[in-house]
Amino acid sequence: MNRQINTEDAPPPFSQYAQAMEVVGEARILHISGQVGISPAGDLPEDPEMQHELAWQNVFAVLRAAGMDKADIVDVLAMVSDHDQVAVYRGIRDKMLEGHVCASTMLVCGLASPEWKVEIAVKAARTD
Repeated sequence: MNRQINTEDAPPPFSQYAQAMEVVGEARILHISGQVGISPAGDLPEDPEMQHELAWQNVFAVLRAAGMDKADIVDVLAMVSDHDQVAVYRGIRDKMLEGHVCASTMLVCGLASPEWKVEIAVKAARTD
């Protein structure tokens, strides 16, 4: 079981995430490449919120393909295209990960396509 670590000796998280996650014992580790808000058919919605939701759906699809689920996520790296996407990302992340806390980092930066609003890379671990 992955273990959440928080300490009062460092600043608290700014929203729903852990300061650190520890993978205890032998585990399968999965590194998911950055997923963007494109449907499996290749459609890119104009609506930024839909792009954020699709990016998470794509992450969950890769997790399922590996025999894992959101409970196995230990670390998220999110990259959003501009500052107006920060609140959108946090709201969608909290909804998609409801009931699960993991380590999380967010960058505001340029993405490979100017039409993309978000890219999400995930590390997951399962101790069986």
